[in-house]
Amino acid sequence: MKFLADENIEKPLVDFLRGKGFDVLYVCEQHKSISDEEVLYLANQEDRILLTNDKDFGELIFLQRKISQGIVLIRLFSENTSDKIVLFNKLLKEYSDKLKRHFVVLTERQVRIRKLD
Repeated sequence: MKFLADENIEKPLVDFLRGKGFDVLYVCEQHKSISDEEVLYLANQEDRILLTNDKDFGELIFLQRKISQGIVLIRLFSENTSDKIVLFNKLLKEYSDKLKRHFVVLTERQVRIRKLD
């Protein structure tokens, strides 16, 4: 599984995923300050699941009908990176088969998953 981490994703989460053996392209490292549409285009071009804290991607996908290989939107009340890592690890264990071609919203209380057409 390959990921594209938006620039609003914390570096420790990127490092965690890389440490687990995932191929993670980090926008901050190679494509700093590109638009949301460019981020989505890059994820699609490289067949990567987008990781983001930016709910604007929901508008791009559902209102503007942009194509996506998959998006994980992290919406936690806590800004604590270690909390995000714990929840993301749980997401990988329980829902890894639901990340590709799905829009996933990860919160402290639940995981919402919607299939993308």
